[in-house]
Amino acid sequence: MQDEQIYAELTEIFRDVLDDDKLVLRPDLTANDVEEWDSFNHINLIVAVEQRFGIKFQTAELEGMQNVGHLVDLIRKKLAATGR
Repeated sequence: MQDEQIYAELTEIFRDVLDDDKLVLRPDLTANDVEEWDSFNHINLIVAVEQRFGIKFQTAELEGMQNVGHLVDLIRKKLAATGR
């Protein structure tokens, strides 16, 4: 899966979970940049991402996640490891 596809699907997820239809994802975006992106919604985002892409994150991966770009990298690597 190409990064553009991942960003498109993530945008849908983020807009739905954070209830912001105008949210634009960019690689350097962090929770500090989005008012609604609190710890509760962070969990909701991760669960939604895992379900949408059919992947599971390890705790250490999540603890090391610094921004949306890093999340996209993790998703791409996990999908590649499963042959998708």
